[in-house]
Amino acid sequence: MTWFAAVGLISTIALLAPIITIFALRLTWYKSFPALVAYYAVVFTFNILTQDFVSVNADFIYYFGVLNNFLDAPLMLAFMTYFSQTAPFRKKMLMAIPVLLLMDVIIISLNGFTAQAATLALGPGIALIIGFSILFFIRQVKLTIIHQKAIGKACMVAALLFAYGGYTFIYIVYYLLKTPHKTDTFLVYFFITFSSSIILATGIYLEKRRVNVLTEIKTTREELKMIYGGVDRTKAIS
Repeated sequence: MTWFAAVGLISTIALLAPIITIFALRLTWYKSFPALVAYYAVVFTFNILTQDFVSVNADFIYYFGVLNNFLDAPLMLAFMTYFSQTAPFRKKMLMAIPVLLLMDVIIISLNGFTAQAATLALGPGIALIIGFSILFFIRQVKLTIIHQKAIGKACMVAALLFAYGGYTFIYIVYYLLKTPHKTDTFLVYFFITFSSSIILATGIYLEKRRVNVLTEIKTTREELKMIYGGVDRTKAIS
């Protein structure tokens, strides 16, 4: 195995970190986490197929890669609704998903199910994710610094901002400028993938602790309602 292949394999294995963390902490079906599991499962599968560790038809890898690019933004956007603090804003984010899918259908109808079509669809999707990542990152950092809470969410959105900031650079250099230095570009991709996956897994772990605290508070309030005949006396007792 060459050093390049070893680095690629390590970064691919790192993609399992968020999935394993989610399963271990029993967050698989929690809010929008299923979308994150699906996202990393698809990316991991594609990356492992391109590592030549399994014998798979080249056409299958090609079309799976095209599918991976088309699903990238919708799946990530679905997960990022987790960072929305209001229901109306979350609904607006969810409304953007069918718009992205409709755009994908239009692009496919005009260009076919090809890598070129996926490249066209990937650009606006990455731009949208970057925009939301910056918005949520600023909000979560302020919340963490001022109120000393939601550190897990801050780590998670920081990982996404770092990842998609790097992917934006790769998209421009690899797809638009068509750089001849493809090996260097892939090394950058491997580094971004590895780092963002580990940071995200750490954020998920920290967020689970916060979820546990919130669940305990909710359970306590429900118990108080039952004891006092439907009246929430949490404030009075505190």
